[in-house]
Amino acid sequence: MGELEKLEAVIVGGGQAGLATAYELARLGVGLAVFEAEERIGDQWRHRWDSLRLFTPARYDGLPGSQFPSDPASFPGKDDMADYLETYTRDARLPVRTGVRALRLARRDSSYVLETTAGTVEADHVVIATGYQRPKVPAFAADIQIAVRQLHAGQYRNPAQLAGDVLVVGAGTSGVEIAIEAARAGHRTVLAGRGTGAVPPVFYAFNGKLFWFYANRIASVRTPMGRRMKPLVLNHGAPLIRVKMRDAIAAGVERTTRVVAVENGMPVCEGGHRVQADTIVWCTGFARDYSWIQFPVAGPDGFPRHSGGVADGERGLYFVGLPFQTRLASGLIGGVGEDARFIAEVIARRLRQAPAPQHANVPTVELAGQH
Repeated sequence: MGELEKLEAVIVGGGQAGLATAYELARLGVGLAVFEAEERIGDQWRHRWDSLRLFTPARYDGLPGSQFPSDPASFPGKDDMADYLETYTRDARLPVRTGVRALRLARRDSSYVLETTAGTVEADHVVIATGYQRPKVPAFAADIQIAVRQLHAGQYRNPAQLAGDVLVVGAGTSGVEIAIEAARAGHRTVLAGRGTGAVPPVFYAFNGKLFWFYANRIASVRTPMGRRMKPLVLNHGAPLIRVKMRDAIAAGVERTTRVVAVENGMPVCEGGHRVQADTIVWCTGFARDYSWIQFPVAGPDGFPRHSGGVADGERGLYFVGLPFQTRLASGLIGGVGEDARFIAEVIARRLRQAPAPQHANVPTVELAGQH
């Protein structure tokens, strides 16, 4: 058995949050590695539905040290985003190891031991940039007639997967967009669920500057409004961004209350109304899975206990990419950089205050776009 690899920091997850954190850590001279389960950087975006576009224009989609390479006013597609992450990783020379899945994380004395599909590493600091999310579908979905086709939003790619009348369950941004697409493809479409609210249209004025200020400085855990808003976002979903419910109505989508049960094989909504559907698309989110971490990190709501991404009661565990981690913008592409910079600075400060152990060489990083 070879010698155990030791690093100052490891990041689990090579999406936008993990890459932004890697950039900031490397800029501060921290020795690190990023483990990404997909075989190719950006594949988590490539696997999403074909017509998906980012919620914010390209001017607000850049990661630290970089700008998104599209017309600033355009809304990049999911493949554009995937390619951008891949290019960003290459240009910044970030130490990402693809095709490596984290299996088990445990404490060891003053550090952590991470078992992966490519071996085991020891690190002083571990950043979790993934929730290993599982599609969340209500248990009663198993009682729906077998003739009804069911798929989760994570499985949806395009209207070719839909047949007959369509029921979309979940009225967040993904549900509204998929419902619109289904209706425009000629399917009678019903959208079920409570509305999550919407960002007021006036906020998109001045090239979106007003919205960006709101998402970063008003809808923040530092303000009373933001602290009231956070549990609503975590439990019921973020407000509609870019799309509006009236867009769905204009496309011919019908609205109904949330699905609460199944009777005689068909979904039943609040109030007892049954919906006849040939296809059901569950836009009901994802359940976060931290079972691979061998000590408790999540609270009763399933989300990690943390302050600004620094795990409560842990000397070297952190989270990035959480919804409303510090503000509404935390869940947007261009908003992850601020959280990543904060976490990187905490790690660098803690490393300076600790005795200097022997670690692998620190990777060289270049500012994205400067090469």
